[in-house]
Amino acid sequence: MTGSTTPGDPLRVLICDDNSMLRAALGKVIRAQPDLDLVGSAADADEAIRLATIHRPHVVVLDVRFPGGGPYTAQQVVLAVPGVRVLVFSAYGDQGARTEMAAAGVSGYLVKGITNARLLADIRALGTEALASNATPRRSPRA
Repeated sequence: MTGSTTPGDPLRVLICDDNSMLRAALGKVIRAQPDLDLVGSAADADEAIRLATIHRPHVVVLDVRFPGGGPYTAQQVVLAVPGVRVLVFSAYGDQGARTEMAAAGVSGYLVKGITNARLLADIRALGTEALASNATPRRSPRA
């Protein structure tokens, strides 16, 4: 399992989309960032949940109309990986899709067509939140 992080380690990112060309393009963008580590790429819900459980990503980029269910996948990933942040990246920006995904525990929602800079900024912001949520307060040593 690859779940531990030390200061300066890259944020772990998992991409989940059924479009193989989009997964490849997003993977290329993420791999080009020294502070991000692409830990996997999934084409369906079972693969996404399995990879999330193994690699313990900080951020999962998830399509809303994902094979096996976008909301289902989001719920299962959130249950399997405490502190993970799910960022929806979808062609559907309607309020119904947003509400459904918010109820499933997603942390952010972006509509496809935004700039790579915006996507990377949201991944970094959510990754920072994930790190902060998993931080263990230090105890003072007893004298």
